Amino acid sequence: MYLKEKYIWEISSVLKEKLELKNVMEIPKIEKIVLNMGIWSYIRAWNKDFSSLEKDLSLIAGQKPVIKYAKKSISNFKLREWMPVWLTVVLRGDKAYAFIEKMVNIVLPRVRDFRGLSKRSFDKEWNYNFGIKEHTIFPEVPHTDVVKPYGLQITVKTKSPSKEASKALLEEMGFPFAK
Repeated sequence: MYLKEKYIWEISSVLKEKLELKNVMEIPKIEKIVLNMGIWSYIRAWNKDFSSLEKDLSLIAGQKPVIKYAKKSISNFKLREWMPVWLTVVLRGDKAYAFIEKMVNIVLPRVRDFRGLSKRSFDKEWNYNFGIKEHTIFPEVPHTDVVKPYGLQITVKTKSPSKEASKALLEEMGFPFAK
């Protein structure tokens, strides 16, 4: 909740001056955060029990993940239609700001040999995408129950007029970008 209040009272005014915006509605903001975890290789290797990954992702996000299924079969990959492929969680509002605060202040400093996030990971809609190799760096995940650490893909969807505005927003929120 601290980061949202900081955004409302401090960051938005700093961004308005820095980006020379005339209208308050042009100030960039966070729309949502999407967490994705691919589980198909886990299912192939560990005989279809992905309940531990589902539980871990629900602990990380604070809400139950949605299971996404394959839409068609691919025989070369031994993938059948309606097999679970990935887990996804969408965070909005207060939960999104709380997740960003936790990620920037607690999780990313725990990454071994962390040199910063890439500045080139913005897509054509100015959303920021990055991945984490091990989901076990989150403090909520109990290390005793983890069978194998799995990766997590995080998308921060921003509403902004340009890539520079999105980058400025994330920098003001404390994202540690590489120099």
